[in-house]
Amino acid sequence: METTPNASHLYDVIIIGAGLSGIGTAYWLQEKCPHKRYLILEARQAIGGTWDLFHYPGIRSDSDMFTFGYAFRPWKSPKSLADGDSILSYINETAREYGIDRHIRFGHRMVRAAWSSEAACWTLEVSRSEGEEVLQIQSRFLYMCSGYYNYEEAHRPSFLGEENFRGEIVLPQFWPENLNYTGKRVIVVGSGATAVTLVPSMAATAEHVTMLQRSPTYIMPLPNKNGTYLKLKKWMPDRWAFRITRWRNLLLSMGIYQYSRRFPERMKNFLMKIAAEHIGPEFDVKKHLNPSYRPWDQRLCVIPNADLFKTIRSGKASIITDHIEQFTPNGLQLKSGDALEADLIVLAIGLKIKLLGGAELEVDGQAIRTRDLMAYKGMMMSGLPNFAVAFGYTNASWTLKTDLTANYICRLLQYMDRHGYTTVVPQHQPDVARVPFLNFNAGYIQRANAIMPHQGARRPWRVYQNYLQDMLTIRYGRINDGVLAFT
Repeated sequence: METTPNASHLYDVIIIGAGLSGIGTAYWLQEKCPHKRYLILEARQAIGGTWDLFHYPGIRSDSDMFTFGYAFRPWKSPKSLADGDSILSYINETAREYGIDRHIRFGHRMVRAAWSSEAACWTLEVSRSEGEEVLQIQSRFLYMCSGYYNYEEAHRPSFLGEENFRGEIVLPQFWPENLNYTGKRVIVVGSGATAVTLVPSMAATAEHVTMLQRSPTYIMPLPNKNGTYLKLKKWMPDRWAFRITRWRNLLLSMGIYQYSRRFPERMKNFLMKIAAEHIGPEFDVKKHLNPSYRPWDQRLCVIPNADLFKTIRSGKASIITDHIEQFTPNGLQLKSGDALEADLIVLAIGLKIKLLGGAELEVDGQAIRTRDLMAYKGMMMSGLPNFAVAFGYTNASWTLKTDLTANYICRLLQYMDRHGYTTVVPQHQPDVARVPFLNFNAGYIQRANAIMPHQGARRPWRVYQNYLQDMLTIRYGRINDGVLAFT
């Protein structure tokens, strides 16, 4: 691989991914470092990432849009949990409005990146989707905004007797175009955000939808029209109404999270009580909505206007807590001995983690294993020069953290320019104990333990799930803290 910098192919920053994180990062780079020459490489043929990929019925955000949207571009709809098409339009409009779309190369997938200390740059091998050609592009700084899961492959365990089922089996990640389930019996296997979104949406036209879960998930109903925002808009500009609503929702979500962690039994009882009020006295809340783990050990599922509970109460949907014994020609045989009949089975059973978009990394000829890395402030990695990664919160909106990360990297680049530095790398400190990168027991995270990086037991290697704490550290903390090595 060529390591000598080539001016025509050398960029100051290359961003990998043109999804929500990538577009937001590009905005801050333009705003704070306008002299930097940057490029976005997007493997797909469109902007949007997740929101361009997923097309299953009812797809929407499971985070409040006033915090999930960009801080610099107000979310103007009163809807707190927006549908996928609206979010995709919002991302595309942002890219066009700020001229970010002119910096994107579509159909360009980074397959390998090699750092040369001698040249002080990354050399990227990039495959183009329209042919076999592999390009080499160089960058002084590499910024990963490609998300953390596999777009080409979902988590897909096999089940006994699948081949005998006479109906159709579908994965939400690869939803067939024009799939007709009107009047059909549907089983949605799963209990996470995708499942609770699919059930009420499909029940509108299906004969009946059954949500089959191995174990319950915490589900919280929220009103889907933000009354605070609507009231504020009447007597102040949209931008101010957005900012106040954003901070209100941010502090409220942080309060709910902290309360859940400190008083888990109270929060559990509260959620079950709310569910019982919406779903009716005939539903067994203690069996189907009573998880074995504490609130926020896994991400809370949010449902707009209690739509899932209302659908169950209407009789159009139901929840069954059981395990699959095997598929049968007409549906599923459960371990309890019960049988479920179905024309369509949707396996909403999780994602598959894929870090760095599947690309290989090396530094001065040495291959890098992601599991050996330790996260610095949740945004850079030990031993990787001029490298950053956008990774959001698990207990709040993803964009809150990726916005902070982008602003920090801009501060870092400005600092390096002022002092004449070309390279920065977090130096691993041997005395810092390694702990899991995420204190989160969701299935898709646990399945990826073999490839996940670590965090450290103390600052600045800790990954905090706290926006206010991160904001103070990232915005106002010293850049040259003795851990970052500059040359």
